[in-house]
Amino acid sequence: MFTGIITGVGRIAALHDLGSSLDHGKRLTLEAPPGYLDDVGLGDSIALNGACMTVTSLDLPQHRFTIDISAESLTRTTGLAQTGQRINLEKALRAHDRLGGHIVSGHVDGVGRVTRFAQVGESWELRVMAPSELGKYLAYKGSITVNGVSLTVNEVHDSAAGCEFSINLIPHTVENTALGALADGSAVNLEIDTVARYVERMLSSAGRTLPKESA
Repeated sequence: MFTGIITGVGRIAALHDLGSSLDHGKRLTLEAPPGYLDDVGLGDSIALNGACMTVTSLDLPQHRFTIDISAESLTRTTGLAQTGQRINLEKALRAHDRLGGHIVSGHVDGVGRVTRFAQVGESWELRVMAPSELGKYLAYKGSITVNGVSLTVNEVHDSAAGCEFSINLIPHTVENTALGALADGSAVNLEIDTVARYVERMLSSAGRTLPKESA
């Protein structure tokens, strides 16, 4: 479980194939900021651009760790298969931590495409076209996770191409996450608000008769 508050920006230092076919995944070696891994152990969860991954090895002197990512995860996410790519990092939530963003599972629901990323005053406007099937989960002033960052939706527009939403990024967010490297056309990982997911399920199940338990 995560909150969407980025705690560091890392870099993909190396990629290694875990097999010779497209059914095999990859092993990623990631470089973290100095000291970032001091409280991390093998098996711990770290979100990479919003995708929850498991630490499989640690090299503390080099500030590096590895994760294994399956072919399935690679096809359903973006930005995790390019050496040198800057990556948003977030360690898993602890029971005594502040919930500064919103509840984030680290499971990517879809990949969106940046339609506009431009400075407006002191801030930046980020517009993303999300897949149509995610549109029903997006609402004005609701929460959305973009590349692991918890953000607030300012506008929502549905169209035949999908659901475009707009977000305002303050300078601190641009400077302290990898979102500052986005450009028009960039692909981004999206995770919808967990609460919206459950509301949709409850509404779709309304009026259905539950089966009677057998004696």
